[in-house]
Amino acid sequence: MSAKRALIVDDSRSARVILSRMLETYGMQVDTAESAEQALEYLGHARPDVIFMDHLMPGMDGFQAVRAIKANPATAIIPVLMYTSQEGELYVGQARALGAVGVLPKTVKQVDVSRVLYDLHLLPDRREQRSSGVARTVVVEEQPSSEPPASAVPRVSANDPAWRQAMVKLLDDHQAEMRRFIAANFDAVSRRLSHEHKSGASAAPASESEVVTPAPQKAAPLWPWVAAIALAALLPFGWSQYLYQQTADNQHDLIAANTKLLASLAEQRQQITAIQENLEHLKRTEDASLAAVPAAASAAARTDSESVPYGEIPLAGTRLDKFRTVVERLRGSGFKGKLRVESFVGDFCLSGNPAEGFAPAQDDLPSRRCDLVGNPFEDGLNPAQQQSVDFANYVATLRRSAGSSLQIEFNFAGRKPSVPYPTVSDRVTAGDWNRIGVRNNRVEFTPVPAG
Repeated sequence: MSAKRALIVDDSRSARVILSRMLETYGMQVDTAESAEQALEYLGHARPDVIFMDHLMPGMDGFQAVRAIKANPATAIIPVLMYTSQEGELYVGQARALGAVGVLPKTVKQVDVSRVLYDLHLLPDRREQRSSGVARTVVVEEQPSSEPPASAVPRVSANDPAWRQAMVKLLDDHQAEMRRFIAANFDAVSRRLSHEHKSGASAAPASESEVVTPAPQKAAPLWPWVAAIALAALLPFGWSQYLYQQTADNQHDLIAANTKLLASLAEQRQQITAIQENLEHLKRTEDASLAAVPAAASAAARTDSESVPYGEIPLAGTRLDKFRTVVERLRGSGFKGKLRVESFVGDFCLSGNPAEGFAPAQDDLPSRRCDLVGNPFEDGLNPAQQQSVDFANYVATLRRSAGSSLQIEFNFAGRKPSVPYPTVSDRVTAGDWNRIGVRNNRVEFTPVPAG
């Protein structure tokens, strides 16, 4: 049999090396990819027997890669195992819903890899060989079996209603057969005893002188035979009943787990809906407050706001463009006074560490699993670093040309969220949190008329 081939997709070199060594002990050929994009390019010209997929990777993550693999008819049948530090019933359910056959932890052991390869039929199952060798030593002489060998029976799912009905009918037929077997044995014993009794009576002497009184003999008890027959009949029935009960328990556990997963998804949808309604309400409130300002004073009294993505200098980029637009609008309306420029810090759900730096976490990561909730980038900037060179040059030019009619005032206001943050939990994702964080991480331009 030709060697099986595995593909390991992980941006961590140590994780690829550890799993590769485990797989190579089974004689498997191992290929590796550092990213999901590289793995998809590999699958364009090769077909491994199994794929081990990491979840958190730069660029396309593991779930997106699994979705792309299963959407391609040429690669859809390749079994995919998530090889990740993610865990929990909800994560396993999401992975299976996308088409993954299971989840292996990064702290995987050799025995776990062996079990997965046996389940995927990538290695010969020595357990079945040992079981078949033991089964050949058992011989039943009372009744020959008419059932087909186990290898000829197709595998069926424990959730199949037709399979469960067939199992119930088989158990009922087996019980009826055992009852007929016991009754037939009782009848045979009764007929034998009756025959022996009649034979003894016909052999009695005709005359009293020839009568010989035999020594009384103790009849052999029948209950050991009856008990043995009953035990032989009940053992197969008891084993079948045990297997049926195990199947029913497993089905009940699967139904309970599915119900729990559906309830969790429903709660998550409700949480997302509540957040969206809150954002829409705030937007309507802002629109109403702007509409209440008289048209004549709207140009001077309106506060403009511009969001700052994580990792960008507050007074730069699109904020500089917004600043120029506000200044031109005020000068065009003849405004006199000062323009207050305020920078506010918003908190983000981040992944990383202080040594290598932080970045916004993947959108589908639960907010409870964020490595840090905060904004270390802006917290580390001093007032001079809050402005880009272009912004500072524009302000200097503006002060020389505008004179005393328009003054610029800077204020770094810290954390004053305009949108409340949700509660950190498994139901609120990093994407939900960061969409609110970017709105709170903002720069506001507020005209203040003179005296």
